[in-house]
Amino acid sequence: MSVVIHHNPDCGTSRNVLAIIKASGVEPVVIPYLDTGWTRGQLLGLFAAAGLTPRSALRIKRSPAEALGLLDPDVGDEALLAAMLEHPILVNRPIVCTPKGVRLCRPSEAVLDLLDHLPQGPLTKEDGSLLIDAEGNRVA
Repeated sequence: MSVVIHHNPDCGTSRNVLAIIKASGVEPVVIPYLDTGWTRGQLLGLFAAAGLTPRSALRIKRSPAEALGLLDPDVGDEALLAAMLEHPILVNRPIVCTPKGVRLCRPSEAVLDLLDHLPQGPLTKEDGSLLIDAEGNRVA
């Protein structure tokens, strides 16, 4: 199975999602989007596949969104996309692509639905709460 993760190594959720993918036995293609940036077509394709809009994919915490005036509801999709192209940190992460679909994996357990095999447990979220128990069962 081919898995791609658009990853920010400084983000705990992104690091945890990457660890979950690897624990499932898959070595994903890791795209460090803060280094590579985005293209308009790439963002539009990812957002369409994940059922996102530029507004719903906008990272607000620890990003320049507020300083750039992007939180105003009158700011349209084109302006948001332009800002995301200029400031890649504005795109919420991680976005994971697998043959099962594309998803913004926040919270991190969202990645479990995209994997062919669940990782062996126990496995926890970045906040320490249990995702998969010692018997390999998902914890609700």
